Amino acid sequence: MYNAKGRYALMAIFVIAAIVCLYYNQTQLAAFGGLLAAFVLWSHFKHSSIVLASKYYQQGNYERTERILLEVPNPDRLAKKRRGYYEFMKANIALKNGEFDQAEHHFQIASRFPLGGTNDKAFVLIHLANLALRKKDKARSTAYIQRAKELAVTPKAKEIITKIEIEANGL
Repeated sequence: MYNAKGRYALMAIFVIAAIVCLYYNQTQLAAFGGLLAAFVLWSHFKHSSIVLASKYYQQGNYERTERILLEVPNPDRLAKKRRGYYEFMKANIALKNGEFDQAEHHFQIASRFPLGGTNDKAFVLIHLANLALRKKDKARSTAYIQRAKELAVTPKAKEIITKIEIEANGL
């Protein structure tokens, strides 16, 4: 659960330790240090700082979350589970900033990746239905609602779906 600078420092420590071990002819320890540096580099591209960003997102610190998400070198390289959370957090931050087109883009990407459970996926579809409703696109809104109905588990999600469905039928 490090940010990018912390991971770079950790990689440097492992590489320096490997070089020192090579100097003292400790090849097995040097190989282990190199392996640890390679693992941290791999995790930098596959997992990045998504868990740390999630921590700040849950605390409601959206500025810090956004700064940490900007450290992700290439979102396309993230692991599937991490990519879903990345897009979900980016979409909610864009939604809070009033950037509805960007939010819709990120929610659509998040809907393609696995999230915590079916209810989380239902909330992504609820957001997409709400954004389609904002654009007065009844067809897309009802399509998202139907898919969200299949996935919704909690009473809160079902209640929100009912409200959006009533509004969509009123278009």
